[in-house]
Amino acid sequence: MHDSRTANLLGAAALAVTDLMLGRVADDTGIGTSAAAALVVLAGSPGLSGTELGRRVGSSQSAAARMIDSLLRRELVERRPGQGREIAVRLTERGRQAAANILAARGGGLANVLDLLDAAERETLALLLDKLLTGLYADIGNADLLCRLCDRRSCTTGACCPVGQAERDRSG
Repeated sequence: MHDSRTANLLGAAALAVTDLMLGRVADDTGIGTSAAAALVVLAGSPGLSGTELGRRVGSSQSAAARMIDSLLRRELVERRPGQGREIAVRLTERGRQAAANILAARGGGLANVLDLLDAAERETLALLLDKLLTGLYADIGNADLLCRLCDRRSCTTGACCPVGQAERDRSG
């Protein structure tokens, strides 16, 4: 049985946190959500094809091509020959700095939200989020998509990423 009040509170909190996080990213960097996710993904996985980059940020191939063109015009990415006939997308130095700025803006906004909780509450929340993310991975089935705006280093320093573990468990 589901508690409709808890579900409603979760929905309201999730939306508010998303709005704060993405608003801060847009305000601090001037980059839209999909483009921001693309830069963060490329920072961790340089040289992806446009098709793969689109898949990882949840965009169609045509939308990904338009987004890459926009990032090219802003000199945040460059195209290079990839494997076979593939064209690889890589960050420029400016793009690497933009990706770092995106993660800093995202992290700052989320830190402000967590400041509302004391240390014990943050520890409990971390355990609950591990459980929720493991379950969300089972529904979404794509760690790259689920974690497209994640600061992967912060998630794996001193702990195991629950999404990465869920993916290993599924394929193992």
